[in-house]
Amino acid sequence: MRIAVPTEHQGHETRVAVTPETVKRFRGLGAEVVVQSGAGATAGVTDAEYQAAGASLAASATDAVAGADVVLAVRRPDAAALAGAKPGVALICIADPYGAEEAIGALAKAGVAAFAMEFMPRITRAQVMDVLSSQANLAGYRAVIDGAAEYGRALPMMMTAAGTVPAAKIFIMGVGVAGLQAIATARRMGAVVTATDVRPATKEQVESLGAKFLAVEDDEFKQAQTAGGYAKEMSQEYQAKQAALTASHIAKQDIVITTALIPGRPAPKLISAEMVASMRPGSVIVDLAVERGGNCALSKPGETVITDNGVKIVGHLNMPGRLAATASALYAKNLFAFVETLVDKEKKTLAINWDDELVRATLLTRDGAVVHPNFQPK
Repeated sequence: MRIAVPTEHQGHETRVAVTPETVKRFRGLGAEVVVQSGAGATAGVTDAEYQAAGASLAASATDAVAGADVVLAVRRPDAAALAGAKPGVALICIADPYGAEEAIGALAKAGVAAFAMEFMPRITRAQVMDVLSSQANLAGYRAVIDGAAEYGRALPMMMTAAGTVPAAKIFIMGVGVAGLQAIATARRMGAVVTATDVRPATKEQVESLGAKFLAVEDDEFKQAQTAGGYAKEMSQEYQAKQAALTASHIAKQDIVITTALIPGRPAPKLISAEMVASMRPGSVIVDLAVERGGNCALSKPGETVITDNGVKIVGHLNMPGRLAATASALYAKNLFAFVETLVDKEKKTLAINWDDELVRATLLTRDGAVVHPNFQPK
C-alpha cells in the first residue's frame, strides 16, 4: 500500500496532510509513505524529519503519486495532478465540492475515489476524524489574536497609577466550534465578551464560558438547528429582527468576529455597510467566512480593508493555516484515523468497505461517477 502526499498547489495553503508522527503510524499499518520534497516546509516540517520517520521523498508531485493507492491532501488537487496513480486511487482531502461540480466531475472521469473529509458525520465514532472541528477550533483562537493585534489597544481592564484602562468589548457572531474557542480565548485575554447564534442550544454554552448571549428568542429561533447540529438558514423576517437587535450592539463593540457558515451555501451577510459605519474608529472586524463570500458586506478575501471611518475589516484566507504547524498536526491525525478504518490490518492492504457509514457519508466519486447524494440531479 503506497500513500502519497504531494505539495499543496494553492499558494495560500500552508498546511500539510502528514506529519512525521503520522508517517510512523502509517508505516505501522504496513504502508509505504512518499512525500514530495518541500511539502512540509510551510508547516515547519523538514524533508529530513520525514525521512527520519520512514517516509521516502519524491522530487515532484508526479513522482509522488506514481503508483499510489491513497493520496492525502489538504485542498482538493486537480484530476490531472493524480495522473500516474493506480486506477481507483483514493483521494482523501478537504474537497470543497460546492460550486466546483466541473472539477469533481473531472475526478470522477479520471476514476478517482474522492473522499470529502468535511462531510464526515458528527457521530461519536467519527469525532477523531472531524476536520471541520479541529481546524475551526484553531481559526477561532487565531481570530482573537489577529483581532487584538489589529486593535492596537490592551484587551483586559488594567488599574494603574496613571489611570484605569477599560476592558475591550468583543462580539462573537456564530457560536460553532470556532465561535466557542473565540469566546474562550477572548475571555482568557480579559475582554468583555458577548455572542450570538441562531441555535438555541448555544445560549447555555455561551453563558458557561462567561459571556453574555444576544439573540431574538422567538419560535423560529427555538427550531433553528438541524439534526446534525448545524444552523438552519433563517427566514428573511428573522434575519431582519436579528439585524435590528445587533445593529445597536455592534456600534458599541471594539472587536467583532464573525464565524457563520452554512454548508453548501454562501455565507450569510450579518454585518451591513451601515453597521460598519456606526462603529468607532479603530474598531476591528475579523471575518472567518470570507472564503465563502464573507459575513460582512465590506470584506475582501485575502485583504485587510480600512474603511473611511477607520474600521479595519480583516479577511485572511485560510485562518487555520496561520497556525500551520498546529493545524497540520491535528489535520494529519484526523486523516490517519479515517485511513485506519480503510485498511485490512492483517493483510496490510487498502480494503475499503463501501457500505461503512463513514465511507458512504464522505465518498464523492467512484467508478467514473459522482456518487454523493448531495450532487445528484433533483
